[in-house]
Amino acid sequence: MNPIPSRPWPELPIEHARSVLGVLTDIDDTLTTTGAITGDALKALHDLQAAGIPVIAITGRPMGWSEPFARQWPIAAIVAENGSVALFREGGELRIEYAQDAHTREHNARRLREVAARVVREVPGATLAQDSAGRATDIAVDHSEFVQLDQARIDQVVAVMREEGMTATVSSIHINGWFGDHTKLSGARWIVQRLLKRELDAEHERWVYVGDSTNDQLMFGHFPLSVGVANLVHFREQLHTWPTYLTVGERGQGFAQVAQALLAAR
Repeated sequence: MNPIPSRPWPELPIEHARSVLGVLTDIDDTLTTTGAITGDALKALHDLQAAGIPVIAITGRPMGWSEPFARQWPIAAIVAENGSVALFREGGELRIEYAQDAHTREHNARRLREVAARVVREVPGATLAQDSAGRATDIAVDHSEFVQLDQARIDQVVAVMREEGMTATVSSIHINGWFGDHTKLSGARWIVQRLLKRELDAEHERWVYVGDSTNDQLMFGHFPLSVGVANLVHFREQLHTWPTYLTVGERGQGFAQVAQALLAAR
């Protein structure tokens, strides 16, 4: 069994906590527990907002699924579909912007449908995610939300997507595939510059990233103040990049512990 190199959260210098400019976070199984945001996680979002610490959610979930939460939650923005769609409030209205232009999205739509059909045809038990109707730039195959796929079939889905020229990642619930070079990290850079007029890479040591799964590894490796909620250990055999810290609490409770430490340092 792989060792866990992450340090316990909040074992970080208080001056680092005080210097934090904002929080980037995954949603499923990081903010949410069994598909819904918990009271402690929602309170943490309110408290961070009140303290002037912006929270930006970066998720593999689709644009359509994300829209009500972008309207209701006390967050600066949601970047959905692994970096390709940004949703944020501006002037009292919800704005939706895309990393790819309309021509590219239209061209990719046919290819996405073709790959989705191939996956369902070739991988036994493969089922498109129930939130697929809300997707604009990717496809998602359910492996743990409503349908259970074993690791061999997850690997088979990923192999088909990559053979078709897609980027493919595995979250705690879905296998996502898309055409393009956007990622959670490129989406974070885009939205931080778009909303806050800040260059994320120039100050990445002052941003916290919170996640829970293998598709968070790019972010774990980029941010020195990366945090995994405790349920991340369920993927310990698939992880090659661990976060710097690991919370005691799982899912929304773990996110609330991150917020508490940042607020206490203020």
